[in-house]
Amino acid sequence: MRRIQPRRSHAVPLILLSLAGAAAVLSLWWQNTPNVEGTAQWLTHAGRLSGLLGGYVLALVVLQMARVPALERRVGSDRVSRWHALSGRYALCLIVAHVGLIIAGYAEQAGTGLVDQSVTVVMDYPDMIKAVVGTAMLVVIGLISAGMVRRRMPYEVWYYLHLFTYLAVFLTFWHQLATGAEFVGNKTAETAWYALYGTVTALVVWYRLLVPLRLNLRHRMRVEAVVPEAPGVVSVLIKGRKLHRIGAQAGQFFRWRFLAPGMRWGSHPYSLSAPPRPELLRITVKAVGGHSTGLASLEPGTRVWAEGPYGAMTAARRSRGKVLMIAGGAGITPIRALFETLPGKGSDLTLLYRARSVEDLALWNELKQIATERGARLLYAVNGPDGARPEITAERLGHLLPDIEDHDVYLCGPPGLAEHAYGALREAGVPDRRIHHESFEL
Repeated sequence: MRRIQPRRSHAVPLILLSLAGAAAVLSLWWQNTPNVEGTAQWLTHAGRLSGLLGGYVLALVVLQMARVPALERRVGSDRVSRWHALSGRYALCLIVAHVGLIIAGYAEQAGTGLVDQSVTVVMDYPDMIKAVVGTAMLVVIGLISAGMVRRRMPYEVWYYLHLFTYLAVFLTFWHQLATGAEFVGNKTAETAWYALYGTVTALVVWYRLLVPLRLNLRHRMRVEAVVPEAPGVVSVLIKGRKLHRIGAQAGQFFRWRFLAPGMRWGSHPYSLSAPPRPELLRITVKAVGGHSTGLASLEPGTRVWAEGPYGAMTAARRSRGKVLMIAGGAGITPIRALFETLPGKGSDLTLLYRARSVEDLALWNELKQIATERGARLLYAVNGPDGARPEITAERLGHLLPDIEDHDVYLCGPPGLAEHAYGALREAGVPDRRIHHESFEL
């Protein structure tokens, strides 16, 4: 099975910019580091460098939590989420290395034990007690975010514990300026560090607090109706004021919070399953957990709190006249919205829908109507009577579309199906840059 590769085009400048920032941090350390002699100095200076880089990467971690639209829409929320997880691991490793190296270097220099030196540093150095608490919090957050632990923990518990990252960063920030050799007496470096963290803080406050508050006060969304679509699948119709001014596009999603008993503390990403209307949005959700199952019991009039829109799997990704859409299970929701709205000439649009059975083909009547009206091709693949799964292979795709290498492909479905389909598409000759996929396992 071939793993889905990340998109490159919109990410490369951001990655280069991040590396440039890391190079600037390295330069700051280099300019402030004299000749290094002896074990104690090697340990201490290595600890300073790992601390500087850890502080820089930690700022990037928080930036990736800010849900900046320009980042989420151009790069994709799934990729930003992966960056956040990877940056978090790097930051945590650097911070732990910083603590260990600094304590070891100071202990070597003073000729004391590690425990005694640790107590001295914590009790005698400015802002170190706050830094210790913050570091401990970061370690705990890192542990609960590890894959095995994360999968066993309710999403809401993990989500709210994860928010303590902000407090942990706040607590660790001050000792960087109070004790960091690169900042003490260096107003330029100190101002740059304040600017870095200040900018990140402003982005978090604006996009995580003020923008959602403005959106929900302005549009005042409520549940209009809940409509069964297929076994375990419902559509939630959400009514509000001037919803078209939100600027959502087909293929995007919101993070939804329904202010109903037992659901108000959970915020989950669900795609729009129809193009936005002036007074109506619609999501279609399959029951796979507590939150998604609870949507079927929502009462009309339930207040809705939304954040978004997010996501980069939109018509803007298209670069060819011909388009193939592949959907699996609940992945039909953004694909259905794109199927209705993507510009195209009839047969240049093809939708392949993979499901367990005909009964599981949610929104099928709507899809047939759209295909008829647009002259598009609509196909489905379901398990046989014996449960045999029709695999999506390069040969089958080539038979379906002999010129498949000239298509853009929009792909959305469970991870297993998406990975198999991606491998088949690449084998069939579709370039990676024209396979548009976004995972919602955030």
